[in-house]
Amino acid sequence: MFAFPTFYRAAVGAGALFMLFVASAPARADCQTDIQAFMKRRDGVIAQLNAMTGSGPKKKQLDPQAACPKFRSLSGILGETVAYMEKNKDWCALPDQLIDGAKQQRAQFSKTASQACGIAAKVKEMKEKQAQGMGESQAQKLPTGPL
Repeated sequence: MFAFPTFYRAAVGAGALFMLFVASAPARADCQTDIQAFMKRRDGVIAQLNAMTGSGPKKKQLDPQAACPKFRSLSGILGETVAYMEKNKDWCALPDQLIDGAKQQRAQFSKTASQACGIAAKVKEMKEKQAQGMGESQAQKLPTGPL
């Protein structure tokens, strides 16, 4: 129903960039610990999404109803990460490029969350209508009377 976003690789790459940058700043131990905690939470949700698609060459598509809360959670984690980075930019000596990359990643996952949740809402609505018997009874009527 819902294909896993192609920017997953970009997310992993951005995470690697975060870890490389943070690891190079030993004087900012608190920053390193905090950002690593955000990345660990992010990676955990990404692992859950990957598990939902299965493994091997024949990956299945994500179910939007199951993926929606995961993408929302991921978007929230990235929002917290960006807020932390902006608040502690000077203390942690974070370059603007790093913060901009985190913002772009947050925007991508937020968009994906909106799409998945929109599809999930439509599927839920269709299932409810079908359960109420409205799905079959709304067949198009043929015109009556003289042609």
